[in-house]
Amino acid sequence: MIHRSLAPGRPATRDGRGRVLTPASIGCTLPEVFEHAHSGDAIWLDDGKIGGVIEGIEPDRVRVRIERARESGEKLRSDKGINLPDSTLRLCALTDKDIKDLEFVVRHADMVSLSFANSAADVEQLQQHLKRLGGEKLGVILKIETRRGFEHLPEMLFAALRSACCGVMIARGDLAVECGFERLAEVQEEILWICEAAHVPVIWATQVLESLARTGFPSRAEITDAAMSQRAECVMLNKGPHICEAVAVLDDVLQRMQTHVTKKRSMLRDLKVADRFLHPAGA
Repeated sequence: MIHRSLAPGRPATRDGRGRVLTPASIGCTLPEVFEHAHSGDAIWLDDGKIGGVIEGIEPDRVRVRIERARESGEKLRSDKGINLPDSTLRLCALTDKDIKDLEFVVRHADMVSLSFANSAADVEQLQQHLKRLGGEKLGVILKIETRRGFEHLPEMLFAALRSACCGVMIARGDLAVECGFERLAEVQEEILWICEAAHVPVIWATQVLESLARTGFPSRAEITDAAMSQRAECVMLNKGPHICEAVAVLDDVLQRMQTHVTKKRSMLRDLKVADRFLHPAGA
């Protein structure tokens, strides 16, 4: 259950036989969830760790049937995100706080990132506020993290190119939840192609070498993922106690890959293994 409030969440209560007496509940103050979501829409919590379907909407609460979670259960902590990929939420990309914070950004920063950019109107609104504050020279980064943002990327790029400089961040955490994990690889490929055509630099972001930065031990999959990031102009690493080691490993991987790939084109350089096979020592 999702309530229209900031009251602390509470777990479900059960009787002696394990039957649910009152469902678990969390608070949400985003009015668009209650105004624009519909029964049957998918809902995901905490970067996709918990998934379900909306069963009903009332003025002050949304009933959700949880369908995806670990068998051992999940704990939903505070300040975790809610994704509604099937719902068209008419959200303004800039909140009142964002607009106020732009005053500080203009005085102290070199660029500003627009989170949850969904339309050209979102980009134009940011540009208007930057102009009002004398920040026209700031770079603008479009964070693509929703299905709508991905679908409207070309028109957003046309708007962003009016800025002094611009770039795109593939925010793969929310984007995977919004578009489906099985589509993430395809979606990021399309973003890379579109941005290359527009001569716009790309930031490859979210969970790059995360296990290494957090625990000191990388997984094989994330090393391959880091190698694929060579096709972007910039890579974002998450913080962690082993972040210096993660930076060193990323640097090593990218230096090795730069002779194989530039952007999305293979370099087809001489292969050392093939060379040893064709010209064995002493032959």
